[in-house]
Amino acid sequence: MPIDHANLGRLDLNLLVAFDALITERSVTRAAARIGIGQPAMSHNLARLRALFRDELLIRAPNGMHPTPRALALIEPVQLALAQIQATMLPGETFDPATADRVFRIGVSYSVEATLVPTLLAYLCENAPGVRLQLRSIDRFKILDELDADRLDLGIGALTEGQTHHKRRRLYNTTFVCLFNAELVGVSPPISLEDYVRLPHVLTTLLGDTHGLADIALAKLGLKRTVALTTQHILTVPFIVQRAPVITTMPSEPAGFFAEALGLAISPTPVELPETSISLLWHTSYDRDPAHLWLRQIVTRLAVKPTKGS
Repeated sequence: MPIDHANLGRLDLNLLVAFDALITERSVTRAAARIGIGQPAMSHNLARLRALFRDELLIRAPNGMHPTPRALALIEPVQLALAQIQATMLPGETFDPATADRVFRIGVSYSVEATLVPTLLAYLCENAPGVRLQLRSIDRFKILDELDADRLDLGIGALTEGQTHHKRRRLYNTTFVCLFNAELVGVSPPISLEDYVRLPHVLTTLLGDTHGLADIALAKLGLKRTVALTTQHILTVPFIVQRAPVITTMPSEPAGFFAEALGLAISPTPVELPETSISLLWHTSYDRDPAHLWLRQIVTRLAVKPTKGS
């Protein structure tokens, strides 16, 4: 597409920066603080944006300002344009991990926090002592909003969603295994389908339901299991399994760690369950940021899939 120099010359790039801040913060006051200008100046920018796009863009509501459909449609192309301009016009600074002073906010799944994060932290303590991590429990239904609002730098987990302004890198595929106290349940690996259905289960679920991947697989065979307990906290499940005659189905990486630490047994699942892809997810505006690129490379290098426990 040829460049319309005459009309583009009338466009103030600062308005697009203001639009991104307003959409991110949903508040004139916070958007002004984000950019470093006064509230009256940001209000003036909003008025100019409304005139430019011939739309209200943001509408006041009891719980803040809500974007109009027109504003929602503009978010992705505006952010992409700003990211490309930033990458082209603002050369990245050099990054020295040995002397850097930086905090990374990372959304992680519970299983990643138990397996990958300890190795990552040990590496940082030795090689980048000024780099610190702020971890948050990942919510795959909100992760894109968190990245878009710049509340997270990176997501690590079973993340398959994304838009054109998000980047994703697959780290490894994980399988599911059964974890149980062989003495309490009276079963030795490998667990049979009959015992898998007979024994009570502990199910990790963020949504609070009692239906998981195993139930879908069992239903295809005309079978059902009994879920004795549901929880949102996968890291407490091995301790429950250690002291109660129940079994759980969980990713092989944390299962292997807890089997060794707590003296638990691991078995392949007697029903076929799909593999899950563990990935990195980030906003494209950080794609060429030297510090962000360094962290992604370190995580990728350290995220070698552990072997299954026995």
